Amino acid sequence: MDLVFPHTFVPWFRSVAPHIHAHRGKTFVVGLSGELIAAGKLENFVQDLALMQAMGIRIVLAHGFRPQLEEQLRAKGQTSKFSHGMRITDSVALDCAQEAAGQLRYEIEAAFSLGLPNTPMAGASISVISGNFITARPVGIVDGVDFMHTGLVRKIDAVAVRRAIDTGAMVMLSPFGFSHTGEAFNLSMEDVATSAAIALQADKLIFVTEVRGILQSIVQDPAKAKELEAAQNDPDAEVDQELALAEAKRLLAALPNPTEPTDTAFYLQHAVKASEGGVERVHIIPFAVDGALLMEVFTHDGVGTMIVDEKLESLREATPDDVGGILQLIEPFEKDGTLIKRDRTEIERDVAQYTVIEHDGVIFGCAALYPFPEASTAEMAALTISPAVQGQGDGERILKRIEQRARAMGLSTLFVLTTRTMHWFIKRGFAPVDPVWLPEARKRSYKWDRRSQVLVKNLK
Repeated sequence: MDLVFPHTFVPWFRSVAPHIHAHRGKTFVVGLSGELIAAGKLENFVQDLALMQAMGIRIVLAHGFRPQLEEQLRAKGQTSKFSHGMRITDSVALDCAQEAAGQLRYEIEAAFSLGLPNTPMAGASISVISGNFITARPVGIVDGVDFMHTGLVRKIDAVAVRRAIDTGAMVMLSPFGFSHTGEAFNLSMEDVATSAAIALQADKLIFVTEVRGILQSIVQDPAKAKELEAAQNDPDAEVDQELALAEAKRLLAALPNPTEPTDTAFYLQHAVKASEGGVERVHIIPFAVDGALLMEVFTHDGVGTMIVDEKLESLREATPDDVGGILQLIEPFEKDGTLIKRDRTEIERDVAQYTVIEHDGVIFGCAALYPFPEASTAEMAALTISPAVQGQGDGERILKRIEQRARAMGLSTLFVLTTRTMHWFIKRGFAPVDPVWLPEARKRSYKWDRRSQVLVKNLK
């Protein structure tokens, strides 16, 4: 072994460790373009997905088949028909699409079954589950154009998908859906991936595409997008690494409607839709770069463009003006016994301890941090999310902010008391302890008759 190797490998591996910890247990929807498979890059891509799953990431894979469908049509002497940037799927094209999708499904499943020694797949045991997770509806007739068997996603069976990935399997979604009457519809990979990410409230949606991302030159001058898009093949053209959702929406509004997958607006429109639907991070990365998926996920700068949901900006520390909103939020949970009753005077006194999520002047999430510096710990109390937005990750956002505040105080642990949500905290790194563990000051106010579970998380 090269003696220099440890000096390069060890620092690198340590540098990616925080990303591994951060992504463990998270759900990623990965949109795979058919062009990647046509370019002969499936094997390396599958190996990278297998590594990600081995690191605890829950993966839903949506694949496309544009070039494979084109090949099937050519073999039958047919030509593709498009309108409004969408394929018109007649009965012949539908048969070709089904053949192409079936062949790709076979190739992808075979690739995940490889276990050759001395490869990243050695020892990997990955179950790939596919099924009727997608309900579709027809595009119908638009401006006099009948799209026939071209469809759009009506619904993703998120419960069934979650059940599958909870078992450790990888779910694969093909771009086909069926209506309630059993009619088949040809869908786009981008629509399927976006709809799945929104339905699952995925932590990331990643498009692995034929483009490098959103070019900085186009962000700066969208009016020249058509002539600037040729620079996608120029390695010296800079890619904008991060776009805020508001900036992405402004850019999209200034761009012409996309007609090709290489048009800037093509993937951007789906990224914006996913971000507005609650997906915090959407990535557009190039399959031409070997290992792009790993570099985007496990390095700071990545290799493509990330669109960031700006809802995080509404996460802040509370002010006295928020007391009324906090009281209104927590009152139903006090009434049903989930939270201990807190009167207005107590909240007014402790308002600086609270973190809130606010949108358009409405508080829909909060939690309080009570430090016990003598024991190098702190309590997170009154974690509450409005029922109207539960399941969208706001509880985890508040938890992360509370952890940041506790670390900034130099504290080593964070604890919570709960009677009904212990599993939610355990999934996020907390461990149960005996109430005698509590700091003396907190132990004196612990209500033994309530029998609250005490859970602790190490912050170091």
